[in-house]
Amino acid sequence: MPLPPVGLSKEQVLATLRAYKAHDAPWLEGRVMAGVYDPGPAVAEVGKAAYTEFLSENALYPNLYPSLLKLETDTVRSIADWLGGGPQTVGNFTSGGTESILLAVKAARDWARAHKPQVQTPEMVLCITAHPAFHKAAHYLGLKVQITPMNPTTFRADVEAMRQAINENTVLLVGSAPCYSHGVVDPIPEIAALAQEKGVLCHVDACVGGLHLSVMRTLGFSVPAFDLSIPGVTSLSTDLHKYGYAAKNASVILYHSPALRRFALYANARTTGYAVINPTVLSSKSGGPLAGAWATLHFLGLQGYQQIVSEVQRATERLLAGIAAIPELQVLGKPDMCMFAFSSAHLNVFELEDALSSRGWFVQAQFSAGGGPANLHLSVNRSNVPHVEDFLTALQESVAEVKRGGGLDHLESLRQEVAQLLQNPGPDPFTRIAALAGLVPGQMPTGFARINTLLELLPDELVESLLVEYVNSLYR
Repeated sequence: MPLPPVGLSKEQVLATLRAYKAHDAPWLEGRVMAGVYDPGPAVAEVGKAAYTEFLSENALYPNLYPSLLKLETDTVRSIADWLGGGPQTVGNFTSGGTESILLAVKAARDWARAHKPQVQTPEMVLCITAHPAFHKAAHYLGLKVQITPMNPTTFRADVEAMRQAINENTVLLVGSAPCYSHGVVDPIPEIAALAQEKGVLCHVDACVGGLHLSVMRTLGFSVPAFDLSIPGVTSLSTDLHKYGYAAKNASVILYHSPALRRFALYANARTTGYAVINPTVLSSKSGGPLAGAWATLHFLGLQGYQQIVSEVQRATERLLAGIAAIPELQVLGKPDMCMFAFSSAHLNVFELEDALSSRGWFVQAQFSAGGGPANLHLSVNRSNVPHVEDFLTALQESVAEVKRGGGLDHLESLRQEVAQLLQNPGPDPFTRIAALAGLVPGQMPTGFARINTLLELLPDELVESLLVEYVNSLYR
């Protein structure tokens, strides 16, 4: 939209923004079961106040804003203490899990340049359950990814398969704590020991659940070992804006020593401008997220987090029991925390997602991969706790609705259409696929069942190309 020739009033600006926001999902009502981490109004108010207090300060300049340096070192030290760090552990505050992972991968690549100069194309080994951010980092930084299978029953990384994937170019092994998709923690001690044996680095992706798992441990829950206290773990990432309940964008990357972090840093003194030294990917960055995270951590304290984790785990146990009681559904694996997925051999789970959405509930669809079935994912957070029974009722109603609609009949029908399209794609397969999916360029779809079912049936490479084409049309 063009800029107005005359500026709008404050009231007009805010009214327009609120009108746009009215179309968003009702994420504060506790009915969004994935991608939302709502601590409640009291905690959020403190975080927002701190965020705005430091909104305009720029963390690029610690000489101008020593307060931000203090906040960052305080925050990193607190998280390192939670996650098994020792006196040599160092780290930095980042904009999110992807940036933290990018830095871990850059550190591994540049470490290899110094310690394994014979390696021309460095490789990292990770399970198929690892987060896509590792693939993105490899794409950006010029590494090769060796993908290994998961255990088809537990959905954890297969360490023996990782061993077989290691070669003379390997520089990094990756484990998840937990993997996002199924909420299970990989066998980190075994992966770290393998890394030590082979003389390579080991990164633990604890972005989504590291803080929640560490608090569970203080409450006496049985939690698999996963943190920096494990010999061989050389770096770890964890997000504060997920189960740390801080405002976006807030994550921390930890390194087992300053010597390793040195490979993640970037400096440039070769231009006519000022010398640049960046401990993270971003240069200019608002102090708001850092202050908001610091404030949330200190406002809640350990007891506050323990209260939240206790409530969320009780809600998760009830959800798991309620889903297990529905004959058509199956929980995948044994989740280690408040994240899990369930599938069905009797229903198209993508139609089930739409049925839940029509009742005001939002879950996350996941495609089949690595021998695991298509499924629906839940990340239970504090705002969901009072609504567990309502969700289970809606889930039972949705299962009955999809069964009445034919169960898997629509899936089989679309499978035949896709087979015909792949046999004869024609000169413009993307347009044909978009039409088959009901996608309109430049518009968000109103329902996802047909789209997700179609994507489930297509080859991965074609799905990725289709997504690129669609998103390229969505943003202007």
